[in-house]
Amino acid sequence: MISYLKKGKPVKAKAELDNEVRSTVAKILADIERHGEQAVRRYSDQFDKWNPPSLRLSQEEVQACIDALSPQALEDIKFAQTQIRNFAEAQLAALHDIEVETLPGVILGHKNIPVNSVGCYIPGGKYPLLASAHMSVLTAKVAGVKRVIACAPPFGGKPSPEIVAAMALAGADEIYVIGGVQGVAAMAIGTENIAPVDMIVGPGNAYVAEAKRQLFGRVGIDLFAGPTETMVICDDTVDAELVAVDLLGQAEHGPTSPAYCVTTSRKIAEELPAAIEAVLARLDTAPIASVSWRDYGEIILCETKEEMLQESERICSEHVQVMTDDPDWFLARMTNYGGLFLGHRTNVSYGDKVIGTNHTLPTMRAGRYTGGLWVGKFIKTHTYQRILTDEASVIVGEYCSRLCALEQFSGHKEQADIRLRRFAKASQHE
Repeated sequence: MISYLKKGKPVKAKAELDNEVRSTVAKILADIERHGEQAVRRYSDQFDKWNPPSLRLSQEEVQACIDALSPQALEDIKFAQTQIRNFAEAQLAALHDIEVETLPGVILGHKNIPVNSVGCYIPGGKYPLLASAHMSVLTAKVAGVKRVIACAPPFGGKPSPEIVAAMALAGADEIYVIGGVQGVAAMAIGTENIAPVDMIVGPGNAYVAEAKRQLFGRVGIDLFAGPTETMVICDDTVDAELVAVDLLGQAEHGPTSPAYCVTTSRKIAEELPAAIEAVLARLDTAPIASVSWRDYGEIILCETKEEMLQESERICSEHVQVMTDDPDWFLARMTNYGGLFLGHRTNVSYGDKVIGTNHTLPTMRAGRYTGGLWVGKFIKTHTYQRILTDEASVIVGEYCSRLCALEQFSGHKEQADIRLRRFAKASQHE
């Protein structure tokens, strides 16, 4: 039997807020489409107090940001990027072009072709989230994208040296200091000085997410992203302090980030509230994380691992940590999640920052139908066909003609029939 010892607020529609976000974003996008860089600069000045002579950083400015970092910081960034590059390259190696002969003389195939240009948005208003540069810019480059541009808001009134260095080391071809909706719009719509891209990727706040939603179709996107979500599935093999740390480590993203403890351990379930308070006392981000846990934290006590699996599949959290005596049992059975973290030795922070998997993951139960950002997201799989003989064209054409007749598509039927008239005769003469 499943017991809910602490329940969070329902993730409600928040219709009024959504309508306000939707309307604001639509106005900004229309303004930028109409007035180009003038509008981008106006919003940059309004929201970020940032309006330099050039929104694009020069090579000298990029190098100055790199030079501003300590040798240790640069080494750490390069280490993380090496791990992410290695895994992305292994994923790329799993993608293959194919060509098969499905009937004598009928050749079908597909080619994997990288997107030509991608714009990467790197959040940086509250925290300099340089890891998002690795996850987007670097992965796009491994995929073979020819032009990768990146933008991030100013941090503390100037370009964030950490973010800029990460962008540059990841291989960004153009780096802009523009935040929010105006940054996403500048890359997707284009301005007098920024050529538009084919695809936009990267996380952001509700306004950035809504901008991506409204631009989808005009450009491709990676995911529709909501607040960060995390779940810990655990039993008595771990303790309440470790669970508290792993829940709050993601709750600090924002005050609406759900955090779920799903456990068969009554001891952990009963000790967790006090453990949460103890951990909050040592976190600088406690003002945010505490609100998130208070409003959206849940403690779910289950009797069996089957019940824990049932709850995890229902909730479909972005991040799922499994800290039980048999994590592989869940790996073999789970189908609904963003990213999976198996065993007490790993955690979501490793995945967010350095281990090599991508941290851009589906939220709001989207893990039911999609995975997260990976090298394959930047690659289009295009099919082609070739028929080598008149006989093969006649075989396919006879079926096609009859099927078109069933659909009453006379033009389609004539495409088949003209080849039947020509190639059937040729085949008979041979």
